[in-house]
Amino acid sequence: MKQRISFLFGFFFFLTSIANAQSGKIEFEEYDLDNGLHVILHEDKSTPIVAVTIMYHVGSKNEKPDRTGFAHFFEHLLFEGSENIERGEFDKYVEKAGGTLNANTTYDRTFYYELLPSNQLEMGLWLESERLLHAKVENKGIETQRQVVKEERRQRVDNQPYGTWIQEMFKRAFKVHPYQWPVIGYMEHLDAAEEDDYVNFYKTFYVPNNAVLSIAGDLDIAETKKMIKKYFGDIPRGTIDIPRPTIKEPDMTKEERATIYDNVQLPAVLQGFRIPAQGTPDFYAVDMLSTLLSQGQSSRLYRSLVDEQQKALQIGAFPFGLEDAGVNVVFALVNVGGDIDEMEAAMEVEYGRVRDELISEKEFQKLRNQLENDIVSSNSTVAGRAESLANYHMYFGDANLINNEIDRYMAVTREDIKRVANEYFVKDNRVTLHYLPKAMEGKGGE
Repeated sequence: MKQRISFLFGFFFFLTSIANAQSGKIEFEEYDLDNGLHVILHEDKSTPIVAVTIMYHVGSKNEKPDRTGFAHFFEHLLFEGSENIERGEFDKYVEKAGGTLNANTTYDRTFYYELLPSNQLEMGLWLESERLLHAKVENKGIETQRQVVKEERRQRVDNQPYGTWIQEMFKRAFKVHPYQWPVIGYMEHLDAAEEDDYVNFYKTFYVPNNAVLSIAGDLDIAETKKMIKKYFGDIPRGTIDIPRPTIKEPDMTKEERATIYDNVQLPAVLQGFRIPAQGTPDFYAVDMLSTLLSQGQSSRLYRSLVDEQQKALQIGAFPFGLEDAGVNVVFALVNVGGDIDEMEAAMEVEYGRVRDELISEKEFQKLRNQLENDIVSSNSTVAGRAESLANYHMYFGDANLINNEIDRYMAVTREDIKRVANEYFVKDNRVTLHYLPKAMEGKGGE
């Protein structure tokens, strides 16, 4: 019966996400509790679904250099239970109600959410208040999750083809900033950590004045406010200063190159160009440039290297937008029998075109339409809107960017795209990685 309820809920949610793509203004209400918790409420009565989400302003960049991986570790640990929820029972509350739940961690924040039938809103609030106030941060759960995280690293990084690329790229793109270590961290740091290290991390970052509670869907705002006060109002404000990295990464002055011999079948080129922080004017221009290069089969890189020259089996690009600085990644999987150096040379030709030539008005209008569609699509579900509202408040102090960030993209000109191509998509501002099969090591493969 539980499986049938979960399936029906998931199918209903899928239909809703298609039907509710919003191009109009997204209305919301926001306020602060006395303890510093920022609350954002968005009402959408179209379907009986509610997204209960909470975002903490803590990611891997907030960790100590000898205690990496803590932010991601807590994403796992805080499903262990609380003083009022038995170990292993957190998921069951949501699943029995026909809902789903998950969490994710980045360099900058940690995000938890439940998607629930709207009559289960109060249960979702209770669960998140327990995670914030009464989580079990003790050795039994720590040891259990240590093994879980180790296995995750083995599966997703160490034993995954090309799985180390983020780690290899970011440690070369950032030499002094905490972005240099991977979000999943290094296992020796988690192994060395003691219970007090974990308790201190929880007390420092998992406090209401470091969080955004964002709820969207079929809710009554007045009643929801009462429930929020009931479950979150008495949680004490954090008293420890929340550390934020202030170090500025120096500009790159030369290309960083490396060859990685990995358990792969086909060679690959991965390049990372250092770019400015998300939300800056140049970031929007870079995002549009990246879309121009890689989004869809009519994009420049795909059309040239996959369709016409047939050098690449797959190719793409995307900006890794981060709070302090970022990396625009370009990746290309070399076609069977292809040459990796020829692939890289062909990629460089396409970069040169956007540096040297102004894109046409027709191509520019298509690009604007693509970006507008992407933004609308990202806010087509109640869960997407809840996350966007939290993101915009946390990073920029302006949740209403959910309605007007598109204006920042529309302010980008063709000349801006050409300018950022010349400023950021240049050899001295990038990391280049060649991934080659292990069988080529020591045989003159590079």
